Amino acid sequence: MTSHRGHQAFQLGLFLLPSSALLSGICLLVACVRGSRGRDWPFWQDRWTQPFLVAALLMLVGALGAETGSLAWAGLANWLPLFWAFWAFQPYLASEQQRRQAAWMLVAGTLPVLLTGLGQMFLGWQGPWQLGGGAIIWFVAPGGQPQGRLSALFDYANIAGAWLGVVWPLMLAAVLRPDGWWRRGAALVLTLSTVLAIVLTQSRNAMGGLALAIPFVLGPMQWFWLLPLLVLLAAPFVFVVLPGVPSGLRQLAMALVPEPILERLLEQGGPTAWKHTRLGQWGYALELVASRPWLGWGAAAFSVLYPIYAAKRWHGHSHNLPLELAISHGLPVMMLIVGTVLLLLALALRRGMLQKAPMERAWWTATLVLVVMHATDLPFFDSRLNILGWTLLAGLAAFNQEVGPIPHPRPDRDGPAASSEPGAP
Repeated sequence: MTSHRGHQAFQLGLFLLPSSALLSGICLLVACVRGSRGRDWPFWQDRWTQPFLVAALLMLVGALGAETGSLAWAGLANWLPLFWAFWAFQPYLASEQQRRQAAWMLVAGTLPVLLTGLGQMFLGWQGPWQLGGGAIIWFVAPGGQPQGRLSALFDYANIAGAWLGVVWPLMLAAVLRPDGWWRRGAALVLTLSTVLAIVLTQSRNAMGGLALAIPFVLGPMQWFWLLPLLVLLAAPFVFVVLPGVPSGLRQLAMALVPEPILERLLEQGGPTAWKHTRLGQWGYALELVASRPWLGWGAAAFSVLYPIYAAKRWHGHSHNLPLELAISHGLPVMMLIVGTVLLLLALALRRGMLQKAPMERAWWTATLVLVVMHATDLPFFDSRLNILGWTLLAGLAAFNQEVGPIPHPRPDRDGPAASSEPGAP
């Protein structure tokens, strides 16, 4: 059982998350403390948490001899507190109703993102705005950041797009709920506003997330007509960037794609220009991993080494989470973290999460969208996206435990006995 105040702090923290990392962090810290009390077993006995604890130990050992010095220790803040939060959040997400309430808080908390983002683009709004005597400060860049791309309450358009793309499945599920017509109408307006805002971010990851989420949230029963429609809608974007497409077909596709999105797809002047950005970074990242495969170079190593030895252009990260983990902390850490995340998704899928209510399908889908985004970008470096991601993962772990825990031996007065342990395959 969770404490009432802990549950309230958790809900409020999720609502405030996109608006204020500080206030949300305080609420969620309270929720973590209360969520850690009165548990049937400590976190080191939780089967889902154990891989993260091993990864944390390896990270600490690697930081002792890291090439990046103090940056390696600072980088641990992106991981170690969230390992604890992953375990501590689970009591607040232990049932379908609790996960639905959490999803509603995330949807409601996204409203300021939509208002400031659309106001930024259409009404010329700009910050900074202060609330609560400076407790909340919204730095709304005039015209977006970069210029002409919606960024709202975030530092960069791609991060705003990542938030909206992950919350979008939850909004879509809200439209599907059998509530009163006015609630579904309000949810529809919010959902359509989110689609518009994602397009205005010009984030390719976020726009891909729009298409990826629809079939999973609507469910397999709709795939016979939905998948062909999505393929038809995506075809112009694919023909623009795909090598070898006949010039006439490419020109027709380019005429169908809106100009701002077309410029993003053809950045630096050609449909294959992306190969000289992401693929070049990944090639150098693989060289770094091969040089120090066990404990890595330390956090922020890519941003330090890439502009010196590989290119004159600075990049803050390698644009791929498995590679970034392997560079910073070594291959064992990467396999522990990435493997556990993928197993959480796969096991929830196997145990029927996509056959549940719309919000359950949306929860799984939102996690998938965020995981896929981390194949080509690293939005988790924004603390709000990082917390959102671990919240979604905690919900998957709680679902796996709710549907089918596995036996775990625990001693009692009469000797060893079987008991249940949260989620494990």
